[in-house]
Amino acid sequence: MHRSQKPSAPQHQRDLAAHEGAPSMSHNDTHPLFNFSQLGLSAGHPKPAPALKHSKITYFEVEILDVQSKKQICIVDKVSPSSTLLDVKHKFHKACPQWYPSRVGLQLERNGPYLKDSINIQSLAVSSIITLYFTDLGQQVSWTTFFLTEYTGPLLIYLLFYIRLSTIYDQVESRKNFRHPVVHLACFCHCLHYIRHLLETLFVHKFSGGHTPLKNMIKGCAFYWGFTSWIAYYINHPRYTPPSFGHRQVSFAALAFLMCEAGNHFINVALAHQNNSGNKVCFPSPTYNPFTWLFLLVSCPNYTYEVGSWISFTVMTQTLPVGIFAFLMVIQMSLWAQKKHKLYLKRFNPEVRRKAAMIPIIF
Repeated sequence: MHRSQKPSAPQHQRDLAAHEGAPSMSHNDTHPLFNFSQLGLSAGHPKPAPALKHSKITYFEVEILDVQSKKQICIVDKVSPSSTLLDVKHKFHKACPQWYPSRVGLQLERNGPYLKDSINIQSLAVSSIITLYFTDLGQQVSWTTFFLTEYTGPLLIYLLFYIRLSTIYDQVESRKNFRHPVVHLACFCHCLHYIRHLLETLFVHKFSGGHTPLKNMIKGCAFYWGFTSWIAYYINHPRYTPPSFGHRQVSFAALAFLMCEAGNHFINVALAHQNNSGNKVCFPSPTYNPFTWLFLLVSCPNYTYEVGSWISFTVMTQTLPVGIFAFLMVIQMSLWAQKKHKLYLKRFNPEVRRKAAMIPIIF
């Protein structure tokens, strides 16, 4: 017997064409035959049932060890891959209520840097168990509280010396000596400086919920409050002597001070606007405001204006405490500017390479 072979595809097409050319059968005759053949084909080749997809989520276990003793503190289980380190800190806080999230410092290695709260936990995983080292960062305060406390003190302390309290100055000597106009101008400029800082902290600067140790706030307050007391005591003293070059020196320095204060404010507004718009892929650029054109020369013009304010205040009052404070501010601002300039070089090398950090051409 000969086994019938299945026609190939071209041959099958030709057979169809031949059948189309042949006399067609009536509709009543072909329909039952077509249904029967379809029934036979469907019976011979059953359709496979669709496979069921099971979604499986792999959870991680985070083992937290003490950074000093290497002893296990707790294990945070059932951590999803989409969780962040902040989520782990919240779960850790539930297991150990004495350590709230902002007080917890976590490291991959004992001597490594502290991990950011926004980091994804899956990026740290090598296996299903993640080992992190815990450090107690101490009592923390928010950045808003930090700056508000640091700037409110100098504002109030200076005013206490300005009104010449009897507990600070001799009242007989205070009534006898006439106050030079520069004393009133210095009080106005000093208060303006710290009021600007307070308003910018509340309405301009946006802090991403970070915290800083309480001891840092204490050190900052001791520095600013202590120097303010020293500065205010000398300027408001009944025996204070005005600057050597008189009205011309005071007027020139006061104008420079106000220009630096305005420039500092407009730079901070420009930086805040760029951060709020999400445009962090470009170097901060100057706007139509002339005070922001310093961006063309330096990468940190806000520090330039801050130093300019205190140098101008030193020239205006011509006192040793203000000069020492301005000198220390120049050093501190230079360190911050250099650090920020290096960060800008890594991110925006072509745009920042020819710019100075804080002082045009020099530094």
